[in-house]
Amino acid sequence: MKYYLAIDIGASSGRHIIGYEKDGELITDEIYRFPNGMDNVDGHLVWDTDRLLEEVITGIGESFKKYPKIESLSIDTWGVDYVIMKGEEEVKPTYAYRDSRTEAVIDEVHGIVDFAELYARTGIQFQKFNSIYQLYDDKCAGRLEGATDFLMIPEYLMYKLTGNKLKEFTNATTTGLVNADTLRFDRKIWGALGFPAALDAELMAPGTFVGRLKSDIAKRVGGDLDVVLCPTHDTASAVEAIDMAENSPYISSGTWSLLGVKTPKALTDEKSMNSNYSNEGGVGYNRYQKNITGMWIVQSLRRELCPDMPYGDIAKMATESSYAETFDVNDDAFSAPESMKGAIDKYLSDRGKPTPREMGDYFNAAYVSLGVCYGEAIRDMEENTGKVYNEIYIVGGGAKNGHLNAITEKYTGKRVVALPIEATAIGNIKIQINRSK
Repeated sequence: MKYYLAIDIGASSGRHIIGYEKDGELITDEIYRFPNGMDNVDGHLVWDTDRLLEEVITGIGESFKKYPKIESLSIDTWGVDYVIMKGEEEVKPTYAYRDSRTEAVIDEVHGIVDFAELYARTGIQFQKFNSIYQLYDDKCAGRLEGATDFLMIPEYLMYKLTGNKLKEFTNATTTGLVNADTLRFDRKIWGALGFPAALDAELMAPGTFVGRLKSDIAKRVGGDLDVVLCPTHDTASAVEAIDMAENSPYISSGTWSLLGVKTPKALTDEKSMNSNYSNEGGVGYNRYQKNITGMWIVQSLRRELCPDMPYGDIAKMATESSYAETFDVNDDAFSAPESMKGAIDKYLSDRGKPTPREMGDYFNAAYVSLGVCYGEAIRDMEENTGKVYNEIYIVGGGAKNGHLNAITEKYTGKRVVALPIEATAIGNIKIQINRSK
């Protein structure tokens, strides 16, 4: 029997999950879990990549203790963020996408390459944290001088494990720098913004071999294995895990809600741009999807109001609320507020709406506001693709929330198929299995 290790790291936690096939079924076993989160350092939100690497290595060691022979591993994370390299040295800090540093350069970038042209060339929705704006801020700050590589977070972690630097296609598409037709970094945009030519690397497909563990790492974890590329953007891996009877919309529901559908090629028309849909890489297809602020709001409310309450109890409390006001979950006010409760109160009061009175009201408002946003996104999707869909598949942590699923059915008008599985890890593992066959 062959065993495969998926290391799936999200904005709030990371997981090491072993997968193997038995009697035609994929079995998974969670071996190690660790917390994750952004740190506030000198007024900026950053990732502690040294700690992330330590957790990755520790989890590999724990995996080898239970499964002494593992064929391969791969790592997936959120998109957009990266580590700048000057040879073998990292340029620190590693900024987190919720940091506000890009706000000062967005207009300058659009003054050089108009957003309409950026969208026509890349098909990537506007988000102030897109890598294109982060890299331009790095350029302005002198952080790209002498840079040899920029590695997305999974690429960086796999480099530290193997010593080999590879750039993976699906995660590269989250940067806003990959041409939707050539599926390579867009050299016109690259040159216009003055990014170093050294950073323009070949993009590798999921399934590509990265290398074996470095000898010191192998000794420390008690084993060796192949390190390979999965779809390293976590949503791309999650979509690989969804078993659909026919192509239907999906929601990968976690800190972010990624709502989309598979299309043969990118849709970069004006309607898609105006409805802020994105086109990101899949395994042999395009993911026409929209990034929606997801469980981040609920997670933040929980940390603030009831940190020890299980999410199931929170959902039950929300069902008992009759509070009916909603808010735009994608508003910048909810990106990284010091108080999520305070941000909701201000948003509603500024618009003359009554604010929540009970704890359950805040959570219900968050869930219903998500459902409203899902409904709007689905209607835009159907208009832009010219297709009508009957079902919507939900995977990830949010799929376990029956209250939110019912709200989603109400506001989208679609039958919800909830798959409460570790979809990202399963998709990660499936690519590793297919590679080994």
